[in-house]
Amino acid sequence: MNREVLIRRVSRVEARCVPMEWAWAEQNRDLIAANWKRRTADKPKMFNGRVLLLRNVEFEKDLCRNTYFETSYADFVAWIDSGYPDKSIANGFAMGALRGSDGAFICGVMGAHTTNAGRVYFAAGTPDLSDLRPDGTVDLASSLTRELIEETGLRENEFHVDDEWIIVQRWPTIALLRMVTLPMTAEEGAGLIRANIAKDSEPELQDVRIIRGVGDIDPKAMPLFLQSFFEWVFTH
Repeated sequence: MNREVLIRRVSRVEARCVPMEWAWAEQNRDLIAANWKRRTADKPKMFNGRVLLLRNVEFEKDLCRNTYFETSYADFVAWIDSGYPDKSIANGFAMGALRGSDGAFICGVMGAHTTNAGRVYFAAGTPDLSDLRPDGTVDLASSLTRELIEETGLRENEFHVDDEWIIVQRWPTIALLRMVTLPMTAEEGAGLIRANIAKDSEPELQDVRIIRGVGDIDPKAMPLFLQSFFEWVFTH
């Protein structure tokens, strides 16, 4: 797999889940169990559900084709915490690049009880079984809007989602973004989201942050793929 940062626009994304036994996970059951025990010691609400990880990504003209497999969240977290030892696997997720009518972006700051506490990025989540359709396809478009609504409290009629996808490939992370625009400025949008967070008894976000240019990139709190996205989008 290519480890360089690759960013490209495509008009279509096709995703499918294909059964696969993950050799790394099977060979590291004790490590995974110990890591989950450590992780949940101070975050007991973490749930070991099923997630979909990326085993392959291909591009064909204006099409991005992804192949996923199913595994446990504990497997996934242990793989991350161990430094991504299986280089053939990636975390491939859909993400809404939320912005105001003035072009400034709005990122969330993850809550203290979450796996990525304090990290700054757009609302997103690793695909799970709710994104899997009976024919084996993975509905990444629905995953994007669901995560955005769940984390920000916005309603679907309060934003517009572009059809085009922007793929940020920084293996082992593949972010599949769509521009999501509010009919209000970023400052007004941030205020709305903060009000929604305040009404939620267990919000995933503790706050939001407005990104107006490269000077607002936070290398300590933002994942590398998001830093690359902002560097790209503000120079194009």
